[in-house]
Amino acid sequence: MNQENKKLLQQLLDGEFPDSRGRFGIFGGQYAPETLMTALKNLDNKVKTLLTDASFMGELSTELNQWAGRPTALTHAKKLSELWGVEVYLKREDLTHTGAHKINNALGQALIAKKLNAKRVVAETGAGQHGVASAAACARVGIPCVVYMGAIDIERQAPNVDRMRQLGAEVIPVTTGDQTLRAAVDEAFRDWVGSPDDTYYILGSVVGPHPYPYLVRELQSIIGKEAREQIITQAGGLPDAVFACVGGGSNAIGIFHAFLGDESVDLYGVEAGGRGQKLGDNAATLASGKPGILHGTYSMLLHDDDGLVQETHSVSAGLDYPGVGPEHAFLQSIGRVSYTSAEDGEALEQVRECCGLEGILPALESAHAFVGAKKWAEANPSKTVLIGLSGRGDKDMPTLSKLFNN
Repeated sequence: MNQENKKLLQQLLDGEFPDSRGRFGIFGGQYAPETLMTALKNLDNKVKTLLTDASFMGELSTELNQWAGRPTALTHAKKLSELWGVEVYLKREDLTHTGAHKINNALGQALIAKKLNAKRVVAETGAGQHGVASAAACARVGIPCVVYMGAIDIERQAPNVDRMRQLGAEVIPVTTGDQTLRAAVDEAFRDWVGSPDDTYYILGSVVGPHPYPYLVRELQSIIGKEAREQIITQAGGLPDAVFACVGGGSNAIGIFHAFLGDESVDLYGVEAGGRGQKLGDNAATLASGKPGILHGTYSMLLHDDDGLVQETHSVSAGLDYPGVGPEHAFLQSIGRVSYTSAEDGEALEQVRECCGLEGILPALESAHAFVGAKKWAEANPSKTVLIGLSGRGDKDMPTLSKLFNN
């Protein structure tokens, strides 16, 4: 990093980004219909108050510990370490209640919705993990929950659809657009625009209009805070590299944030390479996207020369999104985080490898991070790598059974 980029990174670490306009450098902002501006302003004010309020943060911490199962374990993956020739550590978000990192954010936002006196909550979901987490969190705090989910994702993530309904949520299939995560976000926004006074939108990733990218990052930063302390204790020092999968980017920003100021630690986000590099065959936004506006924020997007946002593909529903959080776009622009991609077949191979060697079934999303870490290990023997295992793969069994039995 050059001196100018180091200065920008320090501004981020000092809390100067996002700025008063919700910007991380040139990225971010607040592009929303006029009907939502009052709701967004109220949320911004409430977030500033609650995230520095000892009583609220104490309540959230108690719920995370006693209900959601934090802190999660840091596992030394002994057999993967032997095979890859590096020391591999896994931050086990798959061990949280509902099975993924999504509960950290959903619980925090559900408590905020309660403080805002919301009468109902809407949420979107791709892989279903955010939907399950939102349903569970809303049941916990006592607010009705509606989850929008693309029809394609409903088919490939059937176990999570059943879980959401059992937890009391209404699941609404989205049959418009690409019928995946992007379409689900579209419909959740439409619902919110129609009733902003009594509805709260629990956005599931570090995307959307300000203050969502900041709010979700703050709620997910517990992942990195725990992991940093744990790996220093267990491994005797900081890792040489940290890997996480990136769709919208919440688990990645959550684990990266605690290490941004550590110059000795390289950070890598791994996107969905899908079937290949052709537009429409992947969801590798940072690898091949261009700046644009989607779902209320200015960030990197997968769109054509006419500015039309393109459909994406990934075997992992949670990464199947044509945009990415503005803070990730900023971190890429200043060179602090490197972003790569992993194709469907590579991710499936890592699911099998992790299952067979470690007795852990990772989510297809998480398996992308394993691909990136394994490739890095080939060129960095005897180093230490930390992988964000963002969720468990139970939800992927219909997809895995279909693909592995062919």
